[in-house]
Amino acid sequence: MNNDEQQLEQQRLDQVMTEITRQQKEGQQQLTRAHEETSAVQKNYADNASVNTFEIDDAMETNAQLQQQRQLVYLAVTNETTIGQQLDQLDQLHKSAYFGRIDIKDTDEDHPDTLYIGTFSLTDANQNFLIYDWRAPIASVYYNGTLGSVNYSTPAGRQTTNLTKKRQFTIKNGQIINMFDTNETVGDEMLQAVLGQQNDAVMQNIVATIQKEQNDIIRDTTSDLLVVQGVAGSGKTSAILQRIAYLLYHSRTATEHTLQADQMVLFSPNRLFSHYISEVLPSLGERNMRQVTLADFLTQRLQGLNVETLFERYEADAAQTNSLFPDVRDYLESPASVNDLSTYCQNLTPAELRFNDVLLDGRLFFTKETIAAIYASQPDTMGTPAKFLATKNTLIKQLKARIRSEAKADWVNEALDNLDTEHYHNLLGKRLGTFKNVDAELKYAARLIVRRQFEPIYDALFNNYFLDIYRQYDHFLQQVHPQSVDAEHWAMHEQDFDTDIEYHRLGLVDAVPLLFIRDLITGGGQNRSIAYLFIDEMQDYSLTQMCYFKHAFPKAKFTLLGDSEQALFNRLQTPTDLLNHLASAFSAKHPNLITLNRSYRSTKPITEFAKGLLPNGDQIQAFNRPGDLPRIFMRYNETDTLAVTRQLAQREVAQSGTVAVLTKDLTAARIVYRELHSHVNVTLLNDTDRTLPSGVVVLPVYLAKGLEFDSVIAYDVSQQNYPDDSAIGALYTIASRAMHHLILVSNGPVSPVISTIQSQLMMIEHVVKES
Repeated sequence: MNNDEQQLEQQRLDQVMTEITRQQKEGQQQLTRAHEETSAVQKNYADNASVNTFEIDDAMETNAQLQQQRQLVYLAVTNETTIGQQLDQLDQLHKSAYFGRIDIKDTDEDHPDTLYIGTFSLTDANQNFLIYDWRAPIASVYYNGTLGSVNYSTPAGRQTTNLTKKRQFTIKNGQIINMFDTNETVGDEMLQAVLGQQNDAVMQNIVATIQKEQNDIIRDTTSDLLVVQGVAGSGKTSAILQRIAYLLYHSRTATEHTLQADQMVLFSPNRLFSHYISEVLPSLGERNMRQVTLADFLTQRLQGLNVETLFERYEADAAQTNSLFPDVRDYLESPASVNDLSTYCQNLTPAELRFNDVLLDGRLFFTKETIAAIYASQPDTMGTPAKFLATKNTLIKQLKARIRSEAKADWVNEALDNLDTEHYHNLLGKRLGTFKNVDAELKYAARLIVRRQFEPIYDALFNNYFLDIYRQYDHFLQQVHPQSVDAEHWAMHEQDFDTDIEYHRLGLVDAVPLLFIRDLITGGGQNRSIAYLFIDEMQDYSLTQMCYFKHAFPKAKFTLLGDSEQALFNRLQTPTDLLNHLASAFSAKHPNLITLNRSYRSTKPITEFAKGLLPNGDQIQAFNRPGDLPRIFMRYNETDTLAVTRQLAQREVAQSGTVAVLTKDLTAARIVYRELHSHVNVTLLNDTDRTLPSGVVVLPVYLAKGLEFDSVIAYDVSQQNYPDDSAIGALYTIASRAMHHLILVSNGPVSPVISTIQSQLMMIEHVVKES
């Protein structure tokens, strides 16, 4: 690129920076005025809210005034927030105004149009676009198009144009650091600069380096089931976060109902990962969607039970203390169990329903026999959920009748007499002063007293606590005899379930079937407001769990992403097989599978080493970023293995931003931590941690899913720890977490999975001198 060309681009950038500065100054003035207005409205509301409302004649008028004041406060706060968000966007544009330029020429035009692509749109005072948002329809030409004729989607349909130039910039604080023309989405020169940077504690947005295949994921608005199979470091998680930002933007510019961030749910592998990605959407001017882990989701839906987590089951498997038989697990985590659960619930007879007594202060209010009789009286033509709902409504009617009757009791009149004026007014609330006469008001107040007394009964009915789901699931286990499961194994699992429930424990394998039983009988458990569901690390979820998500969020479009090679908790399943199974289970009309085979996270030597761990590793394409070969340090007792791990951690933390010591399980992590903590700044992480501290972190491999570190030290990759091919997923996950340095320490001979790697892909060192 000649100097004249760069000078012209710099002059244009200077003009843009002047406009950004002007809008920043104007926006700051608007923000000051908005803040003053908000403060004044809030003060006025506070003054009005303190007015004495005990006088009945003034109550309704005061309530109306307060409602109006609340609306004014909401509008003022919203306006101030909007201006603040606009200023945040301008601040980001001031740091890096844009990253791309495209010149396009339509067939009916004499000269090409020049468009600049950045994180946000920017227009001047005459509404001329200086920068186009990366999510705008025309911006897809930058990501997908090569020079020549290109197509792109718009709200009006597919459009065609001619792409005559694609230029890329590295801009910092108003200065062009680098620029070059390319025919690719993002040239290797820009990728080298971005990927070579040190890792941060949070994931960065990738709008400047989105690749064509990632852009296909981001802009897919038609698939109701999108499965993304991406190798480690392929940018699949980043692409999904940009996809969320794009869908929100696309909804705002479309004629359909506007999509909100709280209509999206992302299932994250753990809380560390949730924090790691938490800044991406805000950096794009969007609110974060809801994030939840599988453990959080199950705990919320099964309150009162200590539900086994995926990590607890992994630890139990590793320690060989898990009593669950493989054939039982395979059945309960397969679509066959979902079909059997559905059939069981559809064909339940009244005698097979398991009800609870409903108690108030330890006394019977509704007996389970009464409830069973009401259920049995429902027409046989009704399905199980309809019968259950009719039973519930009958019980609520009887409760209301009991309230009306009880309101005449002497204890109620006595309770009313004992209320002072303030408490009486609080009891009636907005209804104060709305009755025709005093008798009507007292009658209403008496019913309120009884309702409060009987509130636990209403809660029990509303929440379906009169159904004993534990005994019901136990009945299912007794009635169903899967052909694929050994009869003795099945009977032992049923006994284990009974024992666990006595102690308020629930195995992970039983959690979703239990939820299915409850929902299919009661007709509940569904959230129809969720429009999109995203599941990261999909290979760690069973098909039964996936089917339950589809049941729980029936209106949602699903985006599933993962890497089958990183399966730590389940058996390997090819992405195509998974897509076919899910498309069938979900009745998906538009399923789509996108595969990402190019890895960007690690240096080429690390990626080549990680590829060598896999039987089909040749499918992975390494990005050509130079670096050191992975190193293996051999020791022959635990004391020396720990010592060399400590020495290496001290060396690495002196030159790297983040150093992770990854272990097979939590037990090993605790041993390593005890060795390191008196010599180096180190943190032991577990599944309850939410943030990633600086210095050295020690954690089991399953908590590192989705994360990346400047330097990774794999502790004890010996044959004893990883004896056979079942360790491929764990070792590949460990190796693929490293961005710049990968070091492996082995207590004795290395795992056979590692020993098969070509010797030129690694360095084996037997001695480390004390630092």
